[in-house]
Amino acid sequence: MKIAILGAGLSGITTAYYLQKFENISNITLFEKEKRPFGLCQSIQKDGMIYDIGPHILFSKDKEMLQEMLNVLDSPNALKRSNKILYKGIPVQYPFENDLSKLPEEDLKYCINAFENNPYEEYKASNMIQFFLKTFGEGITNCYLRPYNEKIWKYDPAFMNTSMVDRIPKPTKEEIERSASGETVDGYVHQLYFSYPSDGGIEAVPQGFLNRLSKEKCRLLLDQRITSIEKREDKFVVTSNGEEHIFDKLISTIPVQELAKVYKPLPTEIKEAVDDLRYNSIAVAFVHIPYDNCGDNYAYMVPDNDVIFHRISKMDFLGSRYHVREGASYMIEVTYREGDYISHMTKGELEDKIAKGLVRIGFAEKEADCDFVDITHAKFAYVIYDLNHGSNMEKIRNFFQTQSVILNGRFGNFEYWNMDKIVRESFELSKRFN
Repeated sequence: MKIAILGAGLSGITTAYYLQKFENISNITLFEKEKRPFGLCQSIQKDGMIYDIGPHILFSKDKEMLQEMLNVLDSPNALKRSNKILYKGIPVQYPFENDLSKLPEEDLKYCINAFENNPYEEYKASNMIQFFLKTFGEGITNCYLRPYNEKIWKYDPAFMNTSMVDRIPKPTKEEIERSASGETVDGYVHQLYFSYPSDGGIEAVPQGFLNRLSKEKCRLLLDQRITSIEKREDKFVVTSNGEEHIFDKLISTIPVQELAKVYKPLPTEIKEAVDDLRYNSIAVAFVHIPYDNCGDNYAYMVPDNDVIFHRISKMDFLGSRYHVREGASYMIEVTYREGDYISHMTKGELEDKIAKGLVRIGFAEKEADCDFVDITHAKFAYVIYDLNHGSNMEKIRNFFQTQSVILNGRFGNFEYWNMDKIVRESFELSKRFN
């Protein structure tokens, strides 16, 4: 059996890693459109410094898959999470509702009173904002959850479904009341301790799996331009860089939007469903400041509307290899969508906005102190679970299933999966070939 895998990010590479052990599979070919593999798990090196496309850390409730990722690393660093939310200039420990006593007195009273006297508790939540109100009350929702989520998603949470709520910490009533009384409560404990590669950035994880691919059975083709995919009887014909390749099975981990452009024929109904899928792009600025006003913390969430970025993460926190220059180096995330005002900004305008934001939150004393080492853009970054997501994906999955095309990965399957979930899905997928 000859297998084509579209995309050489973490999903594509781990799918090949698990499939290569089967004797009935003779050849696995990975097609990657970029000149380098690894997708969103790519790490960028510039001027001796390393940064990722947003903060990636290794943690999971799925201990088996966590161990799989750690096993391909030479010597991961073990770290304790220290994340903060900058609320009106006050560093509040993440998650917000577990450190309420840090809030100004008026906001504290608003949050705890609305939580204890919540008129929404008995309602069924059918969208994200209803879930926030039902679970936390109006105070916590309006002070932090609503503005932060509107900022990161660039989408009204009332028009997003509840698929993301499993990622949101759900403290008990006792924990919130302890938090309001002055105690800082550790929440989301499975994420409290995490690992990170001691060198190479998060890319070391997919690189570790790639290093373990059989050279006899697996091949990686980079800088590929796929122009068509056709099913001829029971075979798949992939035309890339002008050359036809024939396979018995096709696994796609590339964005389903990209697959739809080249898969022939594609019914109009499926094209419309694909076009209706919502996602955010991201710009990640890597900025060095010659002093450290962040303290011994890794990430800060920033809900303020007058700051363009929603999160800032310090690479230096992740180990000595990442502290290259005196001061602090930050990954700064800005989400946007094609056609919005951010997407129309020039590089200089975006840098200016970010620098003003760094001064605004106190990480930079003046804009001139912000040294922009690099900016990376990723078109496909965040899946938006809008109210049509489920019905659209059901149509798309059903169609490709009839074609015997297997969808996998965050954007291949159009699901907001973290690294542990991606590895798990690749592992489970491989069982179907046994």
